[in-house]
Amino acid sequence: MPQKKIGFLSFGHWTPSPNSQTRSGADALLQSIDLAVAAEELGADGAYFRVHHFARQLGSPFPLLAAVGAKTKKIEIGTAVIDMRYENPLYMAEDAGAADLIAGGRLQLGISRGSPEQVIDGWRYFGYAPPEGKTDADMARKHAEVFLEVLKGEGFAQPNPRPMFPNPPGLLRLEPHSEGLRDRIWWGAATNATAEWAAHLGMNLQSSTLKFDESGEPFHIQQAKQIRAYREAWKVAENAREPRVSVSRSIFALMNDMDRAYFGQGGKEEDQIGFIEADTRAIFGRGYSGEPDALVKELAKDEAIAEADTLLLTVPNQLGVEYNAHVIESILKHIAPALGWR
Repeated sequence: MPQKKIGFLSFGHWTPSPNSQTRSGADALLQSIDLAVAAEELGADGAYFRVHHFARQLGSPFPLLAAVGAKTKKIEIGTAVIDMRYENPLYMAEDAGAADLIAGGRLQLGISRGSPEQVIDGWRYFGYAPPEGKTDADMARKHAEVFLEVLKGEGFAQPNPRPMFPNPPGLLRLEPHSEGLRDRIWWGAATNATAEWAAHLGMNLQSSTLKFDESGEPFHIQQAKQIRAYREAWKVAENAREPRVSVSRSIFALMNDMDRAYFGQGGKEEDQIGFIEADTRAIFGRGYSGEPDALVKELAKDEAIAEADTLLLTVPNQLGVEYNAHVIESILKHIAPALGWR
């Protein structure tokens, strides 16, 4: 397998349970920053965060991304993913531009149509509704297209002839503008068709641990086919740069008794079938845990990991920063080199 960028993906769960080391929203945010700093020191390539609204998770990404950007120097900082049904794309472009400038151009923003949320049609509470005859997925894709357009940095707004402050000549754009951010937007695709749509728009691809079951094959095989379809669509679109593709996995190397207590007690993991929408069958990819030698053999069979250039390790953030840094370090030191990822 070729070398890969390896980062972590945190959902930022928090609960006041005494069994959790992340008991409040403040804990989730501050520990996310600390884990990003620790991951950079360990040599990881990315710190990514999942966004869920109406949940005890990380719901507002840009203050967190800006803080991580200010506290780190090299690591990529991203999301996987922001639900575009909830977003004002122009305001989002301003937030993203500011966070990217603070980070020195290290933002890697994953966006998507979103997944089922904690409440019914939560985006309606944010003031959004699909136009007549359109779906919430259509609305998300439209928001994404507007977001991509304004990230180009071209003027589109007619200036006031009597402004409070002097304007540059011509139509005005959103500020602050961060050059290059448009090329660092990723789409989280659950189907082959949306992966191809993302390619035609020049977005990178994030493929998670679930997708719609389109063939009945094992998850990693379906995911690998999705990635290949995306890359073929990228070629057809004649985009100027090389695309990037990430996959997410739960991977735990059993290095000590604590690892075995947390992740070494279950049987062999398998793909799961479920429904993320009432009438749409989805397949959920298996996790991996085992002694290092066995884990290397299992991971070598994962076709989708082989196809991707970036691997995001989903971490159990409620176990605390120190333990999650250990999880990341175990993969970087003991698994990645054996697979040729490092």
